[in-house]
Amino acid sequence: MKTSLNCIPCFIHQTLNALEMLGADMCVRQRVLREVLRRSSEMDLINSPPAMGKVIHDLIQRECQVPDPYREVKERFNRLALALYSDLAKKVKNSPHPLDMAIRLAIAGNIIDFGIHTRLQMSQVHQSIRDALEAPLEPTAFRLFSQAVEEADRILYLGDNAGEIVFDRILIEILPREKITFVVKGGPIINDALKEDAEFAGLADLVPIIDNGANAPGTILELCSAEFVRKFQEADLVIAKGQGNFETLNDAPKKIFFLLKAKCPVVAEHIGCALNSMLLLPHLSW
Repeated sequence: MKTSLNCIPCFIHQTLNALEMLGADMCVRQRVLREVLRRSSEMDLINSPPAMGKVIHDLIQRECQVPDPYREVKERFNRLALALYSDLAKKVKNSPHPLDMAIRLAIAGNIIDFGIHTRLQMSQVHQSIRDALEAPLEPTAFRLFSQAVEEADRILYLGDNAGEIVFDRILIEILPREKITFVVKGGPIINDALKEDAEFAGLADLVPIIDNGANAPGTILELCSAEFVRKFQEADLVIAKGQGNFETLNDAPKKIFFLLKAKCPVVAEHIGCALNSMLLLPHLSW
């Protein structure tokens, strides 16, 4: 997905929010903002928005001398999501349609995105869960997803954010776990999940966990490790969580299912859905 001109204000907004969260002094804020404005003016719009997201957050980490600015946020939402786990897992177990319920909850967890919601409250997470239980899921997409999971021998599950991965755990627990490898980021970027987050969420007890070798939001294959790219190419099916993975992989020649909330107007317009839609989306080239 290419970068829209409407992404530029979001880059600025994201920069200012991150600097405010870190309590950066005015000199640092001005220096970082000027550099982001310069980079934005020079960027090639053929690249996906997460490519600029990486530039922004690498710059913030360097200028603020904080290697993982969102570490406390990630730890907090990992704990908060785990506190919901038992009740949500029971909902799936007691549902007449467990897979449908688990997919809905996995998508609901995508609300935990500090690239979009820098002041996210747990009340918003609870509302996302309620919305997920009521929102319509495209029946054709659900049927294709079920069929693709059954037919695949090797499934790569691309995680997104810390906290959200607890919701992914609920889905993975009812999928054929022997087929699945779970993927996290290779280094800190916003509140995206790392290996320690996946281990804390209990995923290491279910499936193998690997990282993609890159600290970019989404999955920019050109930046990922050779090992991850090989795994990606060998996978029969990729389950990709979140907007960043959609933005970076929606043109990839691969059998992919995207699970996300369309939290951004640019993404919603690109997909052709209403803002905040809950989506189980087969790759558009199927």
